Amino acid sequence: MKRSAQQLREHAQAIWQAGIDAVAPDRLVRAAVRVRGGQLLLGALRLPLDAIGQIRVVGAGKAGAAMSQAVERVLGERLLEEKRVVGWVNVPDRSVAPLEHIHLHGARSAPDNQPTRAGVEGSRAIREMIESAGPNDLCLCLLSGGGSALLPAPVPGISLEDKQAITGMLHAAGATIVEMNAVRKHVSELKGGGLARRFHGRWLASLIISDVVGDRLDTIASGPTAPDATTYADALRVLEKHGLLGRNAARAAPAAVVRHLQAGAAGAHSETLKRLPRTVHNMVIGNNATALAASERAARRLGYRVCNLGSCIEGEAQQAGVVLAGITRGVRAERHPIAPPACILSGGETTVSLGLEHGTGGRNQELVLAALQHLGPEELRDTVILSGGSDGEDGPTDAAGAWGDELLLRRARRQGLDPADFLRRHDSYHFFLPLGGLVRTGLTDTNVMDLRVMLVGAQESVTRR
Repeated sequence: MKRSAQQLREHAQAIWQAGIDAVAPDRLVRAAVRVRGGQLLLGALRLPLDAIGQIRVVGAGKAGAAMSQAVERVLGERLLEEKRVVGWVNVPDRSVAPLEHIHLHGARSAPDNQPTRAGVEGSRAIREMIESAGPNDLCLCLLSGGGSALLPAPVPGISLEDKQAITGMLHAAGATIVEMNAVRKHVSELKGGGLARRFHGRWLASLIISDVVGDRLDTIASGPTAPDATTYADALRVLEKHGLLGRNAARAAPAAVVRHLQAGAAGAHSETLKRLPRTVHNMVIGNNATALAASERAARRLGYRVCNLGSCIEGEAQQAGVVLAGITRGVRAERHPIAPPACILSGGETTVSLGLEHGTGGRNQELVLAALQHLGPEELRDTVILSGGSDGEDGPTDAAGAWGDELLLRRARRQGLDPADFLRRHDSYHFFLPLGGLVRTGLTDTNVMDLRVMLVGAQESVTRR
């Protein structure tokens, strides 16, 4: 059955949204946390309620507000009062809402993942709540994507401005999240297992929504409750790799950061946590694969054959866009890896390496634009490509991502908008803005990296599979 361009766009949006809905924090927390028969069930962990003193809730991340709300609902009024539940969770300003027992602290106003003064103040409150835990207390730590920026606790001698500067430099240089976190963990009091090290209660259970490839616990939110394999020397190598060290560096890292890392590499500072205490339990309750599986089910219900490329797409956004465009060509011309009507799904998270001067955009917008540029209008016939950040944010913009098809690209040509020019200037936002090609969802209150949907329609009817 041939689908119209409008139908393809609507289907792409529905398939993408099905993935986002599957990683809604309320759904994930309710599946992981249950109260049953005098026990609190946390994944496979079974805790007798009468052995728990006070319950403390801390955390940071874009999903923190929704996770906190879900925790209060699951525990219920009786347990909230009986266990004297208190909490402090750092979240984006727009996610702040009043809760009964858990304080949601606005720690970031702009969509640029930069640490803020409010974040430092909130991190200090979290540290105090952790350090004051009694011997029988349980701490629930709610972690999700964006937690690194929302949990800034610079070590003595390093200012917030230093952390902001090094974070911005690494992001502009196209550093991967693993590289950025190797540096951030070694200039922070709470990252790299620092939060777990400060807890002396009976149980610390982290409920984690993963926003990194491979669900690495040491990388999600910079691993505040996980062991860290990186060292001060590794952090210095990251700075050197991206040209931020030495007299000839185009953009020199803050001197205080360099001095601290060098001193640490020489043994003057304690390393990050290397062994996980037996009292600490980490549980990934949702990830990109969860979203992709739901999107796959939605696509099959709509009559598409599905090829799920998985959650590990990384690298430069433009290069990834070209690769995905090549897969689209294979579907159209060779019916490989699947025949139309086809849905190609992929997840993961790409990067954009920016120069000193650049336009506005995000990795998802740039990826879609690169795919459109590579295919051209003829090869986009009966095809739509959509890519969006699961958190509703894509770079420092008000969009989650972008979509494109033949009609959009032809409108761009009529308006004199050259994809190659916008790609060269990393200005994808202003390419899609006048064409109506931006995906705007607002904050989704979750974060499991990016989700991409490519649909290739068909002329003839096929049997649904």
